[in-house]
Formats: sequence, C-alpha cells, structure tokens
Amino acid sequence: MGSRKQDSSIARKEANKDVVKASLNNCPSSPRKMRLVADIIRGEQVDKALYILKYSKKEASNKLEKLLLSAIANWQVKNEGADIEEANLIVKEIFVDSARQLKRLRPAPQGRGYRIRKRSNHVTLILGNKEN
Repeated sequence: MGSRKQDSSIARKEANKDVVKASLNNCPSSPRKMRLVADIIRGEQVDKALYILKYSKKEASNKLEKLLLSAIANWQVKNEGADIEEANLIVKEIFVDSARQLKRLRPAPQGRGYRIRKRSNHVTLILGNKEN
C-alpha cells in the first residue's frame, strides 16, 4: 500500500513540473485597475505577454511584468536544463483579489470628514504548458 502512495506522489510531482506559481501580495493599487491589465494577458504565450506588459501605458503593467519574470524564473529553477522556448509556456491563470484597505479622512465642509479608502490587492499568476 505504501508503494502505491509513493508512486502517485512521484507522478504528481512530474505533472507539477509544468505548472509554476508566483504571487504578489499587498500591491498598493486598486484591484479594478490591476484586473484591466491582468485580463489582457490571460491565456497568452509568455513572450507575447511580456511584450504586451512592456509597452502598456498602465501603471499596473510594470508590477505584472515583474511578477511574470518572477514566475519564469521559478519555472527555470523547477526545470533545470530545459529550454524555455521549447516549453510553450502560457499564462494559464491570473487572478486579482482585494487586500486590506487603508482608511483615511479628508476634511470636508462644515466640520465633516470624507472617508478615503486606499485599496490594495493580491495577484496570483500560474504558468503552464500549452498542451495541458
């Protein structure tokens, strides 16, 4: 019984070599603005996604480009000696979740205060092969 469990864990590790994850936590921009850029690169090949992010005018694209480069580096660590061009890597999943909000007050007329919510987000990026 122990050998079957060991065999399945080895097979799972081989399957997980193709999937790589990178995450960015507490990024100080609103999730809505980050999702606009994340939606553009979802499902794209890695080199095309890098090109899109490099020449995008959005501020969020700089942070996502850095995250994508981190995910590529993670893939290279997992697959030593493999060529990245032959791997056909794509942005399999990318999702943006909201993180904590910093709450601030702005002075308003007649002694009131308007609430300002400075939003932040968490981004998770998963790279995978085109075949899977």
